[in-house]
Amino acid sequence: MKMPNAAVIDLFCGVGGLTHGLELSGLNVVAGFDIEESCRFAYEKNNSALFINEDINTLTGADINRLYPTESLRILVGCAPCQPFSKYTKRYRKEGPVDDKWKLLYSFARIIKEARPEIVSMENVPELSREEVFVDFINILEKLNYKVSWGIVNATNYGVPQYRKRLVLLASNLAKIDLIPPTHDETNFVTVREALSGLPTLTDGEIDPNDVTHQASSLSSLNRQRIRQSMPGGTWRDWDESLQLECHKKKTGRSYPSVYGRMSWDLPSPTITTQFYGLGNGRFGHPEQHRALSLREGAILQSFPGKYQFIAPEKPFNKRILGTHIGNAVPVELGRAIGISIIKHLKEVKA
Repeated sequence: MKMPNAAVIDLFCGVGGLTHGLELSGLNVVAGFDIEESCRFAYEKNNSALFINEDINTLTGADINRLYPTESLRILVGCAPCQPFSKYTKRYRKEGPVDDKWKLLYSFARIIKEARPEIVSMENVPELSREEVFVDFINILEKLNYKVSWGIVNATNYGVPQYRKRLVLLASNLAKIDLIPPTHDETNFVTVREALSGLPTLTDGEIDPNDVTHQASSLSSLNRQRIRQSMPGGTWRDWDESLQLECHKKKTGRSYPSVYGRMSWDLPSPTITTQFYGLGNGRFGHPEQHRALSLREGAILQSFPGKYQFIAPEKPFNKRILGTHIGNAVPVELGRAIGISIIKHLKEVKA
């Protein structure tokens, strides 16, 4: 059911994963902000909202409030770039100046303080919950009289065909608000087979003539041999010793068994990262075909609809940039669950 008196603005909107999920839930998203102009086509082509290419650090609450329809309940959502908080980044980050992206969450909090929307939602990596910036974020919301709830959820429990743990925060100055209970469990998880079956078969290096995003990266002759010896759900230990990397044979390499691995048909996929289209970057081998995931397959595992258009027709694009946009997106079905939670809350408040 539509909520005609409610409107959403999406900060850090990217190519529209969260916006699309919110629209599918029935919410009216009026605009999305992102500093990456390369997100514009996908965002506006697939959603009803306006894409605004601006830096969140210079945005004001007044700028935000001018975009909301008159007398609407104002909802502000966002997923600040999570690289500063991720396990991978922390592993390789040396002590030194604070990454500028850490400041984005403070900018988000500042905009909330200036705009005072009725409802706020924020999604990010679980590691953020252990950072001082997150404690500060919650304290700012509570001082502004928001009732805050948050938790670590697995997107698999909300219909996403992917194991992906995320921190989801909801806050309202109207009443207590919570994320809806899980809609899926081990008995009805959406699997890789359900998500990807029916897509055209590809060899490595091949591009589907009907969908340029359904393309598979080329493999070296050595990696072609490796994937042919890889079993769904297996590890590089399944290979002949001659195909194993020297680093795998060392003790330090034993903790990375999933690299070069194949996904399993009848399970959700592992977490889709920004480099999911590369065979050596994780368990991103196709369960059956001798190649890594295509860009389209990664998007589907992020629960984007199969017809979601990421690239303007006849326009060149950068695979690395698109892979980053897809991997960084809020899974659409998790966005839908957030939207349903907000609508449920508004109905309860209205009642």
